[in-house]
Amino acid sequence: MDSHLSDLPHQSSGAPSAPPVLYPWDVGPNVARMQELLNAHGFSLRVDGDFGWRTEVAVKTFQRRHRLRIDGVVGPETWSTLMATVKPGARTLRQGYAGADVYELQGLLQVNGYRVQRNGMYDAETKAAVLAFQRQHHLRDDGIVDAVTWALLCNKKVPVRPKSNSLFSRVAKPKR
Repeated sequence: MDSHLSDLPHQSSGAPSAPPVLYPWDVGPNVARMQELLNAHGFSLRVDGDFGWRTEVAVKTFQRRHRLRIDGVVGPETWSTLMATVKPGARTLRQGYAGADVYELQGLLQVNGYRVQRNGMYDAETKAAVLAFQRQHHLRDDGIVDAVTWALLCNKKVPVRPKSNSLFSRVAKPKR
């Protein structure tokens, strides 16, 4: 686990705060954030903010895989591991998020010439750099880092969907 991520806040406020401890049957936006992180780790949960039995099974499986205490409770150690092990591009990022993927995003923004602090927190400074990058590349400038923004940041080719009025769709079909 990366030491630079161990003290990250896990809520959308600008100030560092203790991660919320989540228990089975809790509900709310922190549960939804945890479900998004679990999905980024390969689970298939409905992100509905409800810590039901499916989410509890996913939490326990995650804890087992990462050799954490298997109790189904998302405390500081589970939060830290969820955030420190999330792969870049595995989830859509927006202001208020934190984790290893945000840290990588900030590094890619720096490589692309944007001045941003690399702290693993998607803060206002990071959003401003993402917006500038999106404008420069003629993307929808909403500050949300989706698959297209990730691909361009990584200098990968963005898949182009064929338009419905392409050459092949205009070719006349033979008459019978």
